Amino acid sequence: MATLKDVAALAGVGMSTASRAISGAGPVSPAALKKVQAAVEQLNFRPSSIGRSLSSKSLGMIGIYTPSFFGAYYGTILQQTDIELRAIRRHVVVATGCGEGDRREETIEAVNFLIDRDCDGIVVLAHDLREEDMLALQKKQPRIAFLNRRNPHAPETGFCPDHYRGGELAARALVEAGHRQLAVISGPATAFDNIERISGFYAELERHGISRSSVQQIDGDFSRDSGFGAAARLLDQGLSFTGLFCANDEMAVGALACLHQRGISVPQQVSVVGYDDDYTAEYSVPPLSSVHIPMQEVTRNAVRWLLNLCYGTGHEIVRTYPITVSMRATLAPLAL
Repeated sequence: MATLKDVAALAGVGMSTASRAISGAGPVSPAALKKVQAAVEQLNFRPSSIGRSLSSKSLGMIGIYTPSFFGAYYGTILQQTDIELRAIRRHVVVATGCGEGDRREETIEAVNFLIDRDCDGIVVLAHDLREEDMLALQKKQPRIAFLNRRNPHAPETGFCPDHYRGGELAARALVEAGHRQLAVISGPATAFDNIERISGFYAELERHGISRSSVQQIDGDFSRDSGFGAAARLLDQGLSFTGLFCANDEMAVGALACLHQRGISVPQQVSVVGYDDDYTAEYSVPPLSSVHIPMQEVTRNAVRWLLNLCYGTGHEIVRTYPITVSMRATLAPLAL
């Protein structure tokens, strides 16, 4: 395997000149640059990532922790992270939770894995972390961004849409369509973003004179299977509801499948509102009405904030994100 010394010798230049020509960091005359490029091609030389990291004190990698690799929601976050890094010729390293611990323990273990691999910065999708966990991780790696989560210890590290507002808009969409007999399929009871959206949902219902006690709620885990199972439980309990709010689109798609299997038409008998408005929502059957959370934009700003810290880029950072409702065929006015 050719080395930098081989390239410099063949090009007839010093090693420092060859290094500057290859890295683009520093002045090199056009003639020397041409000689080095020819030598690189002739020798099929590939710069060592380890050597570059020793000289620059950077591996050129950003780590990201995500609880799962599956589904449109996580796919959007991973894809946007990769897009931002490729734009400046950097790379992403992805870790997910696994093992015998609970979700919180898995998250901490996976983030520590990324820290131990000397990632220049880390993005953490922090559903399951406590505030003290966020503080401890930030002390280990100051260049850390918490996605979909606020961090009271270091507000600049948190990138989070207003999920409370999202819950309010979901409730308002159902109520304004005339629905007052409602059911909810919630996400995990301990997940920060789920708590926020469910709280906003019930607060808006209260403003319309609908008490929380009148709404039947079953908790899921944000998966399609849990959405299907929760919808089945609601129906098996003989509950009468005309409006159903699902705390993410994955569970909403599972609920739609269950309603279809039970012969319940949507939206003629039950209207359904999801949450996230990921790219599969408009292709569900029927197309899913959903609270639009701009996770692509949230991710973009979290990653760019890290790029500014790690590599000196000058990206403008936005921290307020518009929340809307995408109206589609699963929501209709209550038939009187």
